[in-house]
Amino acid sequence: MSYQDTQLLINNEWREAASKKSLPVVNPATGAEIGRVAQAGQTEMDAALDSAAKGFEIWRNTPVAERQRVMRKAASLLGERIDTIALLMTLEQGKPIAESKAELMGAVDTLNWLADESRRVYGRIVPPRSMNTQMQVLKQPIGVVAAFTPWNFPVNQIVRKVGAALATGCSIIVKAPEETPASPAMFLKCFIDAGLPAGVINLLYGVPAEISSYLIAHPTVRKISFTGSTPVGKMLAGMAGQHMKRITMELGGHAPVIVCDDADVALAVKSAGAAKFRNAGQVCISPTRFLVHNSIKADFIEKFAAFTTKIKVGDGTAEGTTMGPLANSRRLDAMAKVVADARAVGANIVTGGERIGSTGNFFAPTIIADAPLNSSVFNDEPFGPIAGIRGFDTMDEAIGEANRLSFGLASYAFTSSLKHQHNLAQNIQAGMLWINQPALAVAEMPFGGVKDSGYGSEGGPEALEAYINTKSVSTVMV
Repeated sequence: MSYQDTQLLINNEWREAASKKSLPVVNPATGAEIGRVAQAGQTEMDAALDSAAKGFEIWRNTPVAERQRVMRKAASLLGERIDTIALLMTLEQGKPIAESKAELMGAVDTLNWLADESRRVYGRIVPPRSMNTQMQVLKQPIGVVAAFTPWNFPVNQIVRKVGAALATGCSIIVKAPEETPASPAMFLKCFIDAGLPAGVINLLYGVPAEISSYLIAHPTVRKISFTGSTPVGKMLAGMAGQHMKRITMELGGHAPVIVCDDADVALAVKSAGAAKFRNAGQVCISPTRFLVHNSIKADFIEKFAAFTTKIKVGDGTAEGTTMGPLANSRRLDAMAKVVADARAVGANIVTGGERIGSTGNFFAPTIIADAPLNSSVFNDEPFGPIAGIRGFDTMDEAIGEANRLSFGLASYAFTSSLKHQHNLAQNIQAGMLWINQPALAVAEMPFGGVKDSGYGSEGGPEALEAYINTKSVSTVMV
């Protein structure tokens, strides 16, 4: 199957931009242009807004059972098309085929769960203060949603936003990533083929700053959901605040991993190692700051270094590849800066630290030990295949370091002590904590951060709350 150019989706129609402008799509494993994506301008943005406004009126008045049916049909179609969409995702994003398929299977599960959750958006009857009064609380869809998604998980980042919007009766405009446009487009095509009414989902690509500033300020849009970096998230949150619009922000992280003295070291290496190098470390919840008890630190480093030697870096379409390239050349430059800083401050580069080859954006799995706390690796999210390791002596010391930064998205810990587990659960400042396991971002659990990592949830029943208006209605019978 060849990679095809990607168009915009407006009012259930695929179209080019009126200006005929487009942007290149590059395979990160080869550096070669493999296609183009249409670049929306104001004409297309206005058309999408008009389409979404009309789609909202249709979808909000569609019975919940019908919404559920359409969403489940779309999930079924996605499941049938996994092989095709996974190849597109790997060609444009770089991750191994197995990871692309796993992402899509996760999207099927998330969409099915949110479809079923649509039937549990309950209002309530409140006991009145007088017998000739009826008091009720209604839950109603907020309106048109504008969603902005990143390139690291081209479908999984969209399904949470689209699923929550459709489950609650909202329409949505998705501004998907220009680096990875084909897999999101093929995902949204599943909804059209499932019978979703025209206008309920619209898809734009273009210049991110132009689209975000126009959609967020536009009165048609009532809800914004953004996944991306903290600096950009703060800027968009400021825009939304000027117009009193509800927002969900899933922003950057710098996840700590606390490996206690009573931890199963082999389990910690296997679980955290797999999570660290998944998608070449380009994951907002990727473990990055490894805090290991000094009594087992040497053993942990030795086993972790051995783990990295088993990682096969290469083209994601090649058989046996377990880690693909970084998404773009900017990530290569970022990795080089982190390593250069570590060397400058006297840290030990245990493994990796270098680009692999001269074609594509490949970077070796890298472990940096004993970098000082003022080093880049312990302060700036690497968003790549780099892990920093430091020792600690007490739990208070480890928790203090875990909470030191302004980020609070994901966190991890390994321990066999119930006392440690309770202490960690109560005192780690993060939206998510996984103990004795890699990240398990299932649909039924909240997914979101605290502090500079954002607010709101994109998982669990909590995810739907941001897409709903609550209305109090009190009626006196006359």
